[in-house]
Amino acid sequence: MGRDKATLPFHGVPMGARVAAALRGAGCEPVVAVGGAEALLAPLGLEVVPDLVPGIGPIGGLAAAVARFPDHDAVVAVACDVPLLVPEVVRSLLDALVAGVDVAVAVTDRREPLCAAWRTSMAPVLEAAVRSGERRIWKVLDGAAVAEVQVDAAYLRNMNSPDDLNG
Repeated sequence: MGRDKATLPFHGVPMGARVAAALRGAGCEPVVAVGGAEALLAPLGLEVVPDLVPGIGPIGGLAAAVARFPDHDAVVAVACDVPLLVPEVVRSLLDALVAGVDVAVAVTDRREPLCAAWRTSMAPVLEAAVRSGERRIWKVLDGAAVAEVQVDAAYLRNMNSPDDLNG
C-alpha cells in the first residue's frame, strides 16, 4: 500500500493524530489505528490493530476494526488521510445508527464507506466477505441496512501530503 499515510505530517501534526482527535472529540473511545507500521504509529499513543488479512486493502482493516470491539455496539471507521474531519461529522454518523441500521455511511457525491459507523454485529459479515476474497466494501454495504448521512465533501477531502492543501 506504499507509504504509511498515518505518519505523513499535516502542518506539523500527523494526519492520523488529527483524525484521532476528531474521533475523540465526538466521544469515541478507545481510538485505535488499524494496519500500518506499529513503530511509526506508536508515537501517536494509539494501539495498533493488524489488518484481518494483510495486503488486501481497506476491507481487511475495516473487518479487523469492527471485530476488535465485540463488547461495543458500534465502531466508527475513518481513513487516516482525511485530516479535515470534524467531530460533528462523526456525531452525525452515530446519531444515524438507529434501530434496524447496520451501517451509517457518510455521503458526499458518493458513499464514503471509510467514514462510517458500523454495528459490531456486522463483524461476521465483513469477515466472511474478506475470507471469500471480496475486496469491495460497497459490496458489503449492498447487503446491509444503510443510513446515508450527507456530509460536506471538504471534511472528507483525501490528502496524501501537506501539498494537497494547495491543490
